[in-house]
Amino acid sequence: MGFTEKLADAIRRSDSLLCVGLDPDPAQMPVPDVAAFNRAIIEATADLACAYKPNLAFYEALGKAGLSALEDTLKAVPGHIPVIGDGKRGDIGNTARAYARALFDVWGFDAATVNPYLGGDSVEPFLSYSGKGVFLLCRTSNPGSADFQALEARPPGSSEVRPLYEWVALRAASWRGAASVGLVVGATYPEELRRVRALCPGAPFLVPGVGAQGGDLEMAVRYGMDAQGGKAIISVSRQVLYASRGADYAQAARRSALALRDRIRRAMAAAAGS
Repeated sequence: MGFTEKLADAIRRSDSLLCVGLDPDPAQMPVPDVAAFNRAIIEATADLACAYKPNLAFYEALGKAGLSALEDTLKAVPGHIPVIGDGKRGDIGNTARAYARALFDVWGFDAATVNPYLGGDSVEPFLSYSGKGVFLLCRTSNPGSADFQALEARPPGSSEVRPLYEWVALRAASWRGAASVGLVVGATYPEELRRVRALCPGAPFLVPGVGAQGGDLEMAVRYGMDAQGGKAIISVSRQVLYASRGADYAQAARRSALALRDRIRRAMAAAAGS
């Protein structure tokens, strides 16, 4: 089962678009064991999530112990739930091939986030993997993203001017490969999310920025979904992981994930009825 089919199946099983980000921060975790912390979060939320998304930086920052914890974390995710390796990799072709092998062959992620700034040859090694998902950074959720992504641009030979993030979306839609091409578009910019969905009506979207970053969940669902009410992965990390700093952290994570899942359901229904 490829990423697209696996994601659709997980959405049906959970009746949810919620993705739980697994970003372990020792300064905020109520227990010191990263793998044990993640296992408890996964066990508490597996029926509520359509995907999990480990951000690789949090594991790499812990050295060998962090990579070991990542390995144990991946083993703890039920096999029917897709896992997105959030590394935002991107480099020249030879290096990109090594990144793609690491994410897909070594770690076995179902999908990965990729920085398209170096152009098509830097993305192609990821696209060559059959059945995998590739989420290209398009309009990211951080405040500084406008420094470059919102700049007006006109490609050589074209008379049309668009923000750079729109050109990324259009170019991504033209790239073909064995992998499924999606986009990362932040919930913190709902109007841009709406515009990108109009440009790429069938692409899967990874939508971070809800929760700690202040993105509006209901608008993220409304503008992120495709016409069939899917293909929007609403990613939340800190709001779920650190719902409690006490011994009840797993139960608190479940309560937070359940509340988010229910809000997503209501937003899906409202969008479908409008």
